[in-house]
Amino acid sequence: MKKIRLLIADDHAILRAGLKMLLDAQPDMLVVAEASDGEEAVRRALATQPDVAVIDLTMPGLSGVETLQRLRRELPSARLLVLTMHDDPGYARVTQAAGAAGHVIKDSESAELLAAIRAVHRGRTFVVGTAARAALAGESLGPAPALSPRERQVLELLARGHTNREIAGRLVLSVKTVETHRARLSDKLGLHRRADLVRLALALGLLGR
Repeated sequence: MKKIRLLIADDHAILRAGLKMLLDAQPDMLVVAEASDGEEAVRRALATQPDVAVIDLTMPGLSGVETLQRLRRELPSARLLVLTMHDDPGYARVTQAAGAAGHVIKDSESAELLAAIRAVHRGRTFVVGTAARAALAGESLGPAPALSPRERQVLELLARGHTNREIAGRLVLSVKTVETHRARLSDKLGLHRRADLVRLALALGLLGR
């Protein structure tokens, strides 16, 4: 039986070790590379040519979204599967637009991860979590909505902990205008808590290295 060749990218060594043990125990899977950050994931993927890359969304260095985009561009033959703590359709939309064929949350059952790997390897899309429930309800995730330069500025400043008034002062806008940009961001991304916006800003690489 030809095995599915896998790359695992996650900055937690214990989690990677557990995943490797689980995946290598499957008769149709083989972990050929591991990485602890996005840059290493791209290098190891190019060196080993995996069939499926399992990528954490928030890693140090290159952001998770940037990692997906580079892998899609530099190794188009590999199928990309996101394994993340973020259980929200907004994240699924962003990662799908960046090239991911699957989105699995970390507290899923191991059987769901294995099913996701096999599904994306066969060319299918596999989503677990809130986004999956939305899909089952007949809602298309669609592409990630594009953010305007101003919306990206507001998202970055929100993620850095600034209040609406502070953002207004920095960007020379009225507080009402900042509130409008913030509301549009939440509606576009499906994210309404500041913590979720912070994690997304990290994933998009807006907070630097």
